[in-house]
Amino acid sequence: MSNASPGTPQVVIVGSFNVDHVWRSDALPQPGATHSGDYASGPGGKGFNQATAAARSGAATAFLCALGDDVGGQLARALATADAIDLRDQRSDAPTGTAGIFVDAQGRNSIVIGPGANAALTSDFIEAQTSTITAADVTLAQLESPLDAVATALRLARETGRIAILNPAPANVAVPRELLALADVLTPNETECAGLFARHLGERVYGEAIASLDSPRLHALCRDLLPGGSVVVTLGAAGCFVSHPDNATRGDDSAWYRLSAEPANPVDTTGAGDAFNGALAAALAQRPGAAFNAHLRAANRYAALSTERPGAALSMPTRAELEVRFPD
Repeated sequence: MSNASPGTPQVVIVGSFNVDHVWRSDALPQPGATHSGDYASGPGGKGFNQATAAARSGAATAFLCALGDDVGGQLARALATADAIDLRDQRSDAPTGTAGIFVDAQGRNSIVIGPGANAALTSDFIEAQTSTITAADVTLAQLESPLDAVATALRLARETGRIAILNPAPANVAVPRELLALADVLTPNETECAGLFARHLGERVYGEAIASLDSPRLHALCRDLLPGGSVVVTLGAAGCFVSHPDNATRGDDSAWYRLSAEPANPVDTTGAGDAFNGALAAALAQRPGAAFNAHLRAANRYAALSTERPGAALSMPTRAELEVRFPD
């Protein structure tokens, strides 16, 4: 159950809901291979994962999405109610989104998504939620929904001085520069960061090499990518890299730095990035006067704990569980 209190949303999440179908086996299947493993089904989608993380972190949370008129949509509404998430859904004739997820013995995953209703989310529907977005402290969106709807949500947040976070995931989506410019905070992982550098800066860096880039060089690339906002590159076990504009460090002592990952014993990394983003949005909303690195530390811890249990949305810990795992 959520720690969130009902009332005016502090965080608005705009994004996807999927019904996840998860197969676990010793190794990820290669082309032509057949593996034996275990199967489970449950809720997911980057948007819903992040909304669950924000709510269970204690933030009053609204979730704007598109759902089918089917069992998947019914599941989304029931789960949102259980976690005190204010779900606002655009109904679609398409089926609720789905995802096929394969997880190996090391917790690594491969995912195929069927967008379904997620692809039907419109800017008009987001515009109709203007009062909710402008009343919230933070709006967070990803790229499993149409880009014009995402842009509308971020623009509405920015126009009223709220914090707009863009998680540019998944990596295969071509993000226009105009959409990036709407973000106060951009949160790519290594693969997404490499793709953005290649597309917008002509800089060819393999995703796995991002973590080992010289920090001043990585900072310079982040400044070229998002001159007016902060970039947080999540690096898995290597923690994260932070790049701020020199004149807007969000309470941090430095315009760039690295933050180590929190210790974890991962069993399933599915949704870890979503856990980080949802917890970061909640922290920014709940403690607006704290330095940015304090929010990142909270998000790092939340993401670490989420990997110690299987699943996506259902793996998101509560604030009470987080305080037990990380008592200081």
